[in-house]
Amino acid sequence: MSVTRMLKLTPFSKILIANRGEIALRVMRSARRLGYGVVAVYSDADADAAHVRSADEAVAIGGAQPSQSYLNIPAIIAAAKTAGADAVHPGYGFLAENEDFAASCRDAGLVFIGPSAESIAAMGNKAGAKEIMLKAGVPCVPGYQGEDQSDAAMIREAERIGFPIMIKAVAGGGGRGMRLVKDAAALPDALRSARSEAQSAFGDPTVILERAILQPRHIEIQVFGDRYGAAVHLGERDCSVQRRHQKLIEEAPSPAVSDVLREQMGTVAVNAVKAIGYEGAGTLEFLLDAEGNFYFMEMNTRLQVEHPVTEAITGLDLVELQLRIAAGEPLPLRQDDVTFKGHAIEVRLCSEDADHDFMPQSGRMALWRMPAELRVEHALQSGAEIPPYYDSMIAKVIAVGASRDEARRKLIHGLDGTIAFGVTTNRGFLAACLRHKAFAAGEATTAFIAAHRDELVRALPDDAVPAAAVAALLLYVTDPYASPHRPGRSLAAVFPTRLKFELDGAEQACEVVRERDGSYVVTQDGQPISFVIEELSANGIRFQAKGLGESAVFHRAGDRLFVQRLGVQNSIVDLTRAAPQSAARGGGDGKLRAALNGRVVAVLVKAGDRVEAGQPVLTLEAMKMEHVHTAPGSGIITIDVAEGEQVTAGRIVAEIQSAAE
Repeated sequence: MSVTRMLKLTPFSKILIANRGEIALRVMRSARRLGYGVVAVYSDADADAAHVRSADEAVAIGGAQPSQSYLNIPAIIAAAKTAGADAVHPGYGFLAENEDFAASCRDAGLVFIGPSAESIAAMGNKAGAKEIMLKAGVPCVPGYQGEDQSDAAMIREAERIGFPIMIKAVAGGGGRGMRLVKDAAALPDALRSARSEAQSAFGDPTVILERAILQPRHIEIQVFGDRYGAAVHLGERDCSVQRRHQKLIEEAPSPAVSDVLREQMGTVAVNAVKAIGYEGAGTLEFLLDAEGNFYFMEMNTRLQVEHPVTEAITGLDLVELQLRIAAGEPLPLRQDDVTFKGHAIEVRLCSEDADHDFMPQSGRMALWRMPAELRVEHALQSGAEIPPYYDSMIAKVIAVGASRDEARRKLIHGLDGTIAFGVTTNRGFLAACLRHKAFAAGEATTAFIAAHRDELVRALPDDAVPAAAVAALLLYVTDPYASPHRPGRSLAAVFPTRLKFELDGAEQACEVVRERDGSYVVTQDGQPISFVIEELSANGIRFQAKGLGESAVFHRAGDRLFVQRLGVQNSIVDLTRAAPQSAARGGGDGKLRAALNGRVVAVLVKAGDRVEAGQPVLTLEAMKMEHVHTAPGSGIITIDVAEGEQVTAGRIVAEIQSAAE
């Protein structure tokens, strides 16, 4: 019998990608290179999205909420049938680790590009995976993964385990449904919030408890298995830099993993997937303590967000491997064939405000430019809308170098040139992380951001020319009501123009004069700075000031101006012609306003209750995360929204009448 006849092939020709955004485009790229047709699905919010426009065909599957579209199994199966697709790639997130979805694809005669439903059920569930690992002798974090989910049982088990503990959603990933609890008093509220977030994100509120191992490294091992019993690992990724238990920076190899430790962890991972007959891509995640002990946390039965760093150092296309294995081909490599070269670092560019507890942001991206010299995975363009319904990650930026420090330098340079105007992002925060001496030394643990947050948020540029002076110059030369800038001398009379504006929320006042020689003088607090504009375009300026030549990128829309120079972005609001702001804008009117676009998932008080300043009032969910809104003052409260209602940023959601009124 020939080798070909012994293979259990499941050929397919057209792939429906049950996801959105950058991962949908990433899968399309490898699929097309191998000759497959690609079908996109989209929600009402994504009708004009890049992944829809890029696909061969696209099918609408429902409303903007994930439960109505990207989590809607019948709609996705029907879309595959409509388009004539014979395979489904789930990407990551949404239904990627849902055994019911994998089973539904199989029942519908569709090839699911991933592990079997049985493997997902066994390893995708945190509690079940932990039991399998314990039986296999793999070191696991002490905890509780029982069926009794009552608060009483959880409190009892938490006391047995010992605080601090971690609450984790059994079906979860990406930090959703996860809470760190330091004492028994905080446990009930943390349980409610974790369950609510898990139900919303994964459709399953079940949680487990684990002892919190403080300040470990988060190390994961990439594995692949085929249907013939072969399995390999592709080394580790260090994902220790996190906020809200969600990864922000990932790198391969880890600066904390030796060749010996890599072999130990890799062997454990390969043995685990062989034990369950695992097929496809998977990742085993471990906590690594300071003494070199590692503990199994969970297995992700899918492609990871951070797979590009593994691709960079191995030279392999992980999506291609997924497609070949799903079609029934054997693994094309053995463990001895896997080699590692160089170092790769990835950052997750997210639409969030690092200055305000990483609150998700949505809206219109006015100007979007990615660094051409780096690998960037994204699905945006200038003018695109970022909806509030999905994850806040909008791009991944990856740098590769012969050494770790070379990759780090390249990534910092690329982030400094990344332009994202119109929606607040964590771009500057990511660059500050990469520059920090602890990260540069390879010492970052999962406590990195918490330990250095003030330094990272308040990282300032080393600029000889103040940002306010540059802002004033740009407001002056881009003023739509003034004469346009023209290079060269002018015979016009010299008169000062007084400008008032907000720079990143702080009010500023400057005076600008255009001299007859064509230069500009900007004066702030009695300190004049002379500027010579060498070049001015629609979105860029080159100038000389204080003996230095500098460039900046900017975008102006009405009274809003965005400027980025020296790697730092500033947001400016022109107040020169604005009416005086009302006192109510500062929140002193007793009105509680939604801080972001989101859905009301919990109202924590009743209308007519007396509340105290700072007391939690309601919880909004946006981009798969929950955000508690607190009372701005003390008094009797009126609630202006209902649970399940979608609200926009700035909308009044509650009002408080003080006792004095």
